[in-house]
Amino acid sequence: MTPEEQAQVTPESPEDFLFLCFVWMAGFRRGCGGAGYGAPGSGRARGRHRPGNSDAPAKPPCDHAAMSRATVWTVTPQPVASPEAVELMREYMTEVADRWFLLHEGRTTTPEEVEGYVAEEAHGDLVPPKGVLLVARREGEPMGCLGLRWYDRGRGTAELKRMFVRAAARGLGAAPALLAAAEATAREWGAGRIVLDTRKDLVEARALYARHGFVPVPRYNSVEENPYAEVWMGKELLP
Repeated sequence: MTPEEQAQVTPESPEDFLFLCFVWMAGFRRGCGGAGYGAPGSGRARGRHRPGNSDAPAKPPCDHAAMSRATVWTVTPQPVASPEAVELMREYMTEVADRWFLLHEGRTTTPEEVEGYVAEEAHGDLVPPKGVLLVARREGEPMGCLGLRWYDRGRGTAELKRMFVRAAARGLGAAPALLAAAEATAREWGAGRIVLDTRKDLVEARALYARHGFVPVPRYNSVEENPYAEVWMGKELLP
């Protein structure tokens, strides 16, 4: 990582806002030809060979160059009101709200509800100096986002919000890249701990956080702050 990529960026220094850059190489830990994990509806088939089925297609040769390109990510701060961020927020809100409404009310989210949620984000805590929205790009294309904000500055506690990766990019390292960038940013701010809340039905997110060192913690926020929260997790940041 070059010195320019390690440039200090905090919500208090908006002039440096677009110069933070983390590059994440996911490598080949999933192996060539394999499919990454994804949320329901991601359309990622594994194509297993069935015993005794001589007509099953052979595993295609590995294109290492294509795999490498697909797993290199840049993560940069993005103004939450920018067109790219708004579109990512719209997709995020649609997916998580649809899952909640289908589970509890047997319906999907209306366009009006989604736009209301998106409008709230433009004036929320992911705007400097309170916080930041990080966007992950693959070959320049925005494919995911993660918000980081101060929750309790006095106690050095930051909070993660709005983790989202587009279905086509799931399992390719975008989420770990976003988490790594968020943790590095929190350290730059002087935070010693990151917390988050989520829902029980968002099992993919909970598994992701657990793999990256987040552990269950007691509820740290009120029902008024987030009436949908059901699970709380935290991680101590090493110096």
